[in-house]
Amino acid sequence: MAVNAELYQKIIAELRSKNVTLVAVSKTKPVEDILELYNLGQRDFGENYVQELVEKYEQLPEDIRWHFIGHLQSNKVKYIAPFVSLIHSVDSEKLLQEINKEAKKNNRIIDCLLEVYIAKEESKFGLNEEELQTLITRISDVNSTDSFKNISVKGLMGMASFTDDKKVVKEEFRQLKSLFDKYSRFTIHDSPFTILSMGMSADYEIAIYEGSNMVRIGSLLFGKRNYTRN
Repeated sequence: MAVNAELYQKIIAELRSKNVTLVAVSKTKPVEDILELYNLGQRDFGENYVQELVEKYEQLPEDIRWHFIGHLQSNKVKYIAPFVSLIHSVDSEKLLQEINKEAKKNNRIIDCLLEVYIAKEESKFGLNEEELQTLITRISDVNSTDSFKNISVKGLMGMASFTDDKKVVKEEFRQLKSLFDKYSRFTIHDSPFTILSMGMSADYEIAIYEGSNMVRIGSLLFGKRNYTRN
């Protein structure tokens, strides 16, 4: 299935009216499909796999803003550090330190989101509330030896449980919005929390209602994915 252009135009109009950023999740999709959406005006694309992201970056227009939204291993940060626009999935201090190190090597400041574990599923990643508070305290400490000068923490990201129970999804998003509000009062290295990334194809409308200002939509735009290439 090619890009659903009509649905894209409808969704993007809705999101723009609410000041919500659309990240088109293009994992496993060919460059032709991405170009089709690009030609409709889309510039923010999200990928889950480092190798695939690097390959697409090398083949596609330079003004695409690439978002890494999957689980990121520390030893693979170096491959995306030269160009990635926003890393959504920072779930440990170790990973943040590695991003800071590679950003410094590339003379960049890399924007990041801290991933929070809100779902009731063991397959999900993220920081719990105590870990989140500890990490924010660490990176807010200007006197810290690891001053994280080459990263900019822009906000939080989370994934709700994969369930048809909308009440569960709503409660999980509400929990994340509460944490976002709590920490948006802080300014980390002169950079306030401005991004709350939550909501995907199946639940983005609930997420927006609960306060999301960035959604990650893939299958609605591109159709079902083919995982045989990964």
